[in-house]
Amino acid sequence: MQKSFESYVVAILFDRSGAVFALSDGTVRFETGETVEAHDGAVLSAALHPSGDGVVTGGDDGRLVWSRRGGAQPLADLGGKWLDAVAASPETGLIAVAAGRELIVRDAADPAFERRFRHERTVTAVAFDPKGRRIMAATYGGVMLWYARIADQKPTLLKWPGAHVGVAVSPDGKFVLSAMQENALHGWRLQDAKDMKMAGYPGKIRSLSFMAKGALLATSGAPGVVIWPFAGANGPMGREAVEIGVDETSLVTHCAGARDTVRLIAGRSDGQVWTVDLNVTGERKLRAEKGAAVSAVAVTADGRRVAFGDEDGEAAVIDL
Repeated sequence: MQKSFESYVVAILFDRSGAVFALSDGTVRFETGETVEAHDGAVLSAALHPSGDGVVTGGDDGRLVWSRRGGAQPLADLGGKWLDAVAASPETGLIAVAAGRELIVRDAADPAFERRFRHERTVTAVAFDPKGRRIMAATYGGVMLWYARIADQKPTLLKWPGAHVGVAVSPDGKFVLSAMQENALHGWRLQDAKDMKMAGYPGKIRSLSFMAKGALLATSGAPGVVIWPFAGANGPMGREAVEIGVDETSLVTHCAGARDTVRLIAGRSDGQVWTVDLNVTGERKLRAEKGAAVSAVAVTADGRRVAFGDEDGEAAVIDL
């Protein structure tokens, strides 16, 4: 299935009914054809709703919105602040959103519940731990760890100098990874806060995607997809990454790995898109022609379906 949205594709997610596209024109578009007018302005961030039905988006209008095929439901209005990052936990039903220097937590089942956690600098990315009890907030100087439901607390700081603009947590909850502004990846083992410097990227790391039941981490920002090993107690410590699908003429802008398999999809700065099963030799081109840079990719947990979209609004959903 191919789509021409004529608007920058900000994010793609697979909910339980199919692919969902969040666009810079403020709409959320569904693979099944429905269009929801979610924001008066651009969508800035998106996450699957904890129920698995539809997506939660943050916009430059300061609104947090739950979009389903039947329409949009406002969840919060944060006074015009740009909502640059959002995360949700199906385990606890909590939704976390970054609004400037604040991290705000809401409960999908309880509209009255809210927690606000203040930071010295802007929060640029958020992620829940696997149990949905703690939230990792990327900011300048490191990653702050908060207990999601506790009102008054002192957070734990995973410290490393510089601007942190992306964050992910390993599925076993043992490691936190952060993408840096200066084209580097940094990590910490939570057990002892021992840190890992994972440098050498020529471009910005916009995708951090755990796959293969947490055994591998796929990252963008290089001529190929850089894959780090995470099996075992020490994860990538003392081990080397591998790079696949290398093409020195462009960079991988976004990649996504299947949660339960070794299926991977990657999109490039020259518009090309490819997929690979790491158990099989060779990549399969999904879009060979060059064009606008790929701005979002997604893959289902079982690796059977993939989707991609670019900066010009061209998009596709493919059954493998």
